[in-house]
Amino acid sequence: MKLESVLHKIKTHTPTILGSRSFSKYSVLLPLIEKEEGLHVLFEVRSLKLRRQPGEICFPGGRIDPDDTDEKGAAIRETVEELGLKQGDISDVYPLDYLISPFGMIVYPYMGLIKNIQEIKPNAAEVGEIFTVPLSFLMKTDPKIYQVNFRAEPENDFPFDLIVGGENYNWRARQIEEYFYIYENRVIWGMTARILAHFVEILKQHSQYPIEGS
Repeated sequence: MKLESVLHKIKTHTPTILGSRSFSKYSVLLPLIEKEEGLHVLFEVRSLKLRRQPGEICFPGGRIDPDDTDEKGAAIRETVEELGLKQGDISDVYPLDYLISPFGMIVYPYMGLIKNIQEIKPNAAEVGEIFTVPLSFLMKTDPKIYQVNFRAEPENDFPFDLIVGGENYNWRARQIEEYFYIYENRVIWGMTARILAHFVEILKQHSQYPIEGS
């Protein structure tokens, strides 16, 4: 390959996350609603009929489909499907930081305002129930954070003879933080809690506009 060809290919390449083409990609919506006492965040409890994570608390969302216009469109579509809404019931949809899971998954979170909460009709096949948490509570309550360690376990045919140190190679330990919020009898944890903590962190950084009830 000639130098000119190499330079052209690298110059015209758009950087992304290495290996991300093989990642599963999901979008979720962190829904805000307005009540008389102030803003609330809406959560779903996953149906007990679901095979994956039944009964856990989450935001509306799911896998990005090829027919979705983009990550934002996927978040809105999933929210419409799960809460029985119309697209017009959701406004002010803005992106938060995307999250890369150590398990080969990228999650694109968005915040959005649900205007007609009386129109919510949860899809029973996916949603067991919904509930809300006052934003003022979340602004005043720090999450509990716990460490989870992962140990490297090479497969039996791993070529230890090709690396310095062989079977005594000092694998770097991997660690992730798990976030927990407890509100009344509800436990919000995992990726949902991590996204929630990030959302609250943004609000605290840009606090020139007061949060009602905080």
